[in-house]
Amino acid sequence: MISAKTIEIVKSTVPVLAEHGEAITRAFYKRLFIQHPEMKNIFNMTHQEDGTQPQVLAKALFMYAQYIDKLEVLAGAVESIAQKHVSLTITPEMYPIVGENLLAGMGEVLGEAATPEIVAAWAEAYDALANILIGREEDLYVDREASEGGFRGQKDFVVTKKVAESRVITSFYLQRKDGTAISAFQPGQYLALTFTIPNTTHQYTRNYSLSDCNCKDYFRISVKRELGTPDGVVSNFLHDQVEVGTVLSVAMPAGEFALKAEDKPVVLIAGGVGITPLMSMYKNLAHRTNRNVTMIQCALNSDVRAFEQEIEAGKRAGIASILLYDQPLATDVLGKDYDQKGYLDLATLSGIPNLKESAIYFCGPKPFMVNTLSLLTTLGIAPEAINYEFFGPAEELELAK
Repeated sequence: MISAKTIEIVKSTVPVLAEHGEAITRAFYKRLFIQHPEMKNIFNMTHQEDGTQPQVLAKALFMYAQYIDKLEVLAGAVESIAQKHVSLTITPEMYPIVGENLLAGMGEVLGEAATPEIVAAWAEAYDALANILIGREEDLYVDREASEGGFRGQKDFVVTKKVAESRVITSFYLQRKDGTAISAFQPGQYLALTFTIPNTTHQYTRNYSLSDCNCKDYFRISVKRELGTPDGVVSNFLHDQVEVGTVLSVAMPAGEFALKAEDKPVVLIAGGVGITPLMSMYKNLAHRTNRNVTMIQCALNSDVRAFEQEIEAGKRAGIASILLYDQPLATDVLGKDYDQKGYLDLATLSGIPNLKESAIYFCGPKPFMVNTLSLLTTLGIAPEAINYEFFGPAEELELAK
């Protein structure tokens, strides 16, 4: 229980965090990686370099200070963090390390304004939040260990199949090296994979969405080759050096972006490689339910579009698909029902039957996500019907507003 005095003091720092929050988080990360370089292995250093991770943590601190007396408002954010931490095998021992460096970063930036009273209050507030996360994460670890094929931490998986889905997306089929069954997962969840890449300075851990039905004896991830970006180190390693027979270190499936057990119609909206978690949902819906489904796939053109045959093979009564190419090739044939040139717009969404009674799931690059969220909001879709997964810190969508 956080004391009333601590709540009062922490809430009083909201204006300070609004002005200096990002400077504090940048100082924190700098100190953390100097004092504990091994921690780099569990952070996406690309998001460090482009500044999004310090931005997101600063916003999280601001929100925590603002709602420290109404923590139920932050329940969704806490669940998202806990799921990510479990995928990364975060342990309770790591929390004091983070807390110590976070408070030191606060003191470094604020100087004399970080009075002993403020530092003590934030120490108490941090410990309280850490205990909430540790408790939830332990529940998730225990639940995963108890499931068939479940485990804690990471296990060795073997690549049993490698398939080019388009010019830029490749799928990797994974099975346990020890021959035991894979664990169950919820359509929409992701796997964390840890890589040691030759001629690099640290390990890389990345989350990749599961892209197949949860009714198989393998995991499948589908990865886009990233060119001209820092993240290209990992995607190019997978595309160029990981082959059938390669052993990869894989964690248990995790993530709160998952298909909900309900009967309402479903609309899946994919932008580019954002199709991957939605394919898991689509195939589960097609093979295991009778729910009405509309799949909207947005891509540049057929050269980079993935899963065309799987989408067609999954169709049954009650399933429709819409294809949008914004840069079609001369050889791309458009003009059939629901095949269009252009971007996702209000007209396309308005034409979907029972849109306002549907559960909506979408995923894709940041500009696509911002546009889709804006369109759905304009159409008056209830917030509780909107579900999304964002490749990168989800809070970036809020920062983009």
